[in-house]
Amino acid sequence: MKRAAVLVVAAMLVGGLVGCAPVIENHGYAPDDESVSGITAGEDTKGSVRRKIGRPSSTGVFDDLGWYYVSTTVERYMYHAPKVTERRVVAVEFDTNDTVASVNVYGLEDGRVIDLQTRTTPTHGRKLTILQQLLGNLGRFNEDSFLTQ
Repeated sequence: MKRAAVLVVAAMLVGGLVGCAPVIENHGYAPDDESVSGITAGEDTKGSVRRKIGRPSSTGVFDDLGWYYVSTTVERYMYHAPKVTERRVVAVEFDTNDTVASVNVYGLEDGRVIDLQTRTTPTHGRKLTILQQLLGNLGRFNEDSFLTQ
């Protein structure tokens, strides 16, 4: 009997530890430093860049003069918001002749937090608790609320 209890407790502890381990997710593709160093400004073209490091994750919005390779690593812990632990952006800029003008590598430390929701619309009225919402209509009956035959 004691052995079964010890096994149950051990299984619960192992399950608890597994629940504390993060789930790591990798999104996107950004070439490594060795591949990026093989691109030379003024010599490489869009075709040679595509052959060396592949197709970009995204391109410029209004023109095709910028190629961007984006890679992100996210850690997720149970009951916590996901946290970006690593981000790598390789930006390859081209001139009008489709020749590489510059190659820049950015990391998570180069990013900025942008507040996309700067304005909120105020709402008026009371804030109700869950119990007030559930029990708020008890005892409020009128004759029109019942179907009469």
